[in-house]
Amino acid sequence: MGATNDTIIIGAGPGGLRCAEILAAAGRDVLVIERKRTVGPKVCAGGIPFHAARYLGLPKELIERSFAEQHIHTPRRHVVLNTGVPAISTVGRAALGRWMEGRAREAGADIITGCAVRRVAANRVTTEHGEFTCRYLVGADGSSSMVRRFLGLPVVHAGAGLQVTVPRGLPRMEWHLDLARFHSGYAWIFPHRRTTSVGIYADRNDLAPGRLAPRLRQWARERGIDISRLRPEAAIINFDYRGWRFGDTFLVGDAAGLASAFTGEGVYPAIVSGEAAARAIIDPGYRPRRLERLLRRHRRHRRMQRFFTGNKAVCQIILEMIVLALKWGILDFSLLEMH
Repeated sequence: MGATNDTIIIGAGPGGLRCAEILAAAGRDVLVIERKRTVGPKVCAGGIPFHAARYLGLPKELIERSFAEQHIHTPRRHVVLNTGVPAISTVGRAALGRWMEGRAREAGADIITGCAVRRVAANRVTTEHGEFTCRYLVGADGSSSMVRRFLGLPVVHAGAGLQVTVPRGLPRMEWHLDLARFHSGYAWIFPHRRTTSVGIYADRNDLAPGRLAPRLRQWARERGIDISRLRPEAAIINFDYRGWRFGDTFLVGDAAGLASAFTGEGVYPAIVSGEAAARAIIDPGYRPRRLERLLRRHRRHRRMQRFFTGNKAVCQIILEMIVLALKWGILDFSLLEMH
């Protein structure tokens, strides 16, 4: 099996599917190649900034929970931030994937699932089912992106996330900041409609991934959450950004290293960069202003994350001051968001 396409997108995550939808709607010949047999499922806490859900136009049935209150815990205090309007919503990644897949197919994109890519070369993709050629290539294939490797871009700076899915919806969205335990990362409780994502995220160069599981178990036990019978799921979160456009080849989402170094959030950056790649293919003179704003946030989060890898005692004091500033309204919670 082989064919020539205007654009090939490797990876059917939010970034790849959004890119495919826009290109197909513009009349471009688009092929999406997805390694997994089912589009959507991924290790993900499922938190998405509420503004991003509105921007994407997610139907109400996809929004599982929305939270105007954020509970932030440090070793010294518990602060409740009430933003007045929802700041973060939770969505199921499988449901989000199915919805975005449907939109891309409806626009006219071809999507092949259960098809592993074996090799990437200039304008040529070799898969287990055959070879395809294209004018434009989009790498939306995650933190271990084959397209990124083809471009010769290493991944030096990345985080690791570990989560379990608790089979009940807990009442509050919580962020736990403890530099002695989680280093420059954090632990989270993100409730969904009938389940809750409970997990831990950290820079893998600051806290070794192998140390996450025992810390997650101990912390959850202290919070009265029994995860002893639950199987943890792990993921690498790439925030090592080195560019998104390389001639006729593009990187989006985690493949580009656009996840937040500070929070690990990656759905909104994937969507924004997927849109930017599509618009640039349609119009070479396109200026991606939304992506430019996101990149400024990305650099800020990277600086914040690097700072907190320093002296933990000093950094914890400063972190406590930041949390107090959030409580008093001197800083806004949007400081943590990627928009």
